[in-house]
Amino acid sequence: MYRSLALTVLSFAFITCAHAQGATQDFSRIERGRYLTTLSDCAGCHTAPGGKPFAGGVALQTPFGTLIAPNITPDTETGIGNWSDDEFVSALQEGRGRNGTRLYPAMPYTAYTKMTRDDILAIRAYLTTVTPVNHKVNANQLPFPFNIRLAMMVWNWLNFTPGRFVSDPHQSDEWNRGAYLVQGPGHCGTCHTPKTILGADKNDAPLAGATLQGWFAPNITANRYQGVGRWSKDDLIQYLKTGANNATLASGPMVEAVTHSTSRMKDADVAAIATYLLGIDQGGTNKPAPLAADNPSMKAGAAIYKDACAPCHQDNGRGSAELFPRLAGSAIVQSDDPTTLGRIVLEGSRAVATSSAPTAPAMPAFDWRLDSDQVAAVLTYIRNSWGNAAPAVTGAAIAKQRTTLAHSR
Repeated sequence: MYRSLALTVLSFAFITCAHAQGATQDFSRIERGRYLTTLSDCAGCHTAPGGKPFAGGVALQTPFGTLIAPNITPDTETGIGNWSDDEFVSALQEGRGRNGTRLYPAMPYTAYTKMTRDDILAIRAYLTTVTPVNHKVNANQLPFPFNIRLAMMVWNWLNFTPGRFVSDPHQSDEWNRGAYLVQGPGHCGTCHTPKTILGADKNDAPLAGATLQGWFAPNITANRYQGVGRWSKDDLIQYLKTGANNATLASGPMVEAVTHSTSRMKDADVAAIATYLLGIDQGGTNKPAPLAADNPSMKAGAAIYKDACAPCHQDNGRGSAELFPRLAGSAIVQSDDPTTLGRIVLEGSRAVATSSAPTAPAMPAFDWRLDSDQVAAVLTYIRNSWGNAAPAVTGAAIAKQRTTLAHSR
């Protein structure tokens, strides 16, 4: 009798401990999934402004038309509540969702394919805990023939090689961690790598800058002319954590990325990303000769800069701490593509506000004050002064950009 009672007590204790251990493991997995969701910036595409978390609805403008980010809450009718683990993993690693539906690479499976199955299932575990939202989204808004998903079979054959991240044994653990984050969950190349005519990454120029949604995502390699090669590791860490450093302020889509992702990363992960990016050496700068000061555009731009820009950015282009960006030696200023510069001058911009840097400096719009030729002139002056050198900006290019922005409002 006593032996039977003892065995019963021991069995109860074992089951209780097992349940407690399982609950701890489940919580740990869910918390890891929450963090990986932050690393992957899932909310950036799947949470609409003013909408419910992860319920979809964000419009993604592509060169081929508009896609709407779908609902990824655990709602069984309009979300992913009925998806199996294998279907979820397939969506991220292979670009094929429920019932084998082919996804468009606006969902960056071309990057997520490098993630481990365990990391992906941790994200899945977290998403099962968010509030289900019944919100039907018609994701495919593309015009014919791009709305034919079967075409993605050919696109993938030409442009997509699935496979997990492989560490480089010749690099440090920190470098490899940064490489995994940048290439995989961070999917930095989705914005920062130039694209082919088919919208695929140009693999021979990773992270060298690209134009998307009316912004130019700059070169983030260690190129000293157009990249972040002149930044220290601390400079890059500060930018990712706060959206500002002595060289620049985050603007455009990077505001969202800093707000919802990089500012919330663990310090060790931000440091790893900085180590990796500063280790990508693309070789020479190919810096052109600056335009002469007596060039008509330079002379006109100098006068406009003195009147409209110098009060904040100073006569020498050095800006002011982290309130007004430094223009002298700026990589984004010297980029071949002046799209971001033109947009900021025309529409103005507000920098990101984070817990570490709560002040969000703003620049006013000048579209009402300067015509297209004047905007082109001042940008040409800025891009070729204080040691900067970059191609001149034309009034026709600014006029076209002005029209495009007006139609998008």
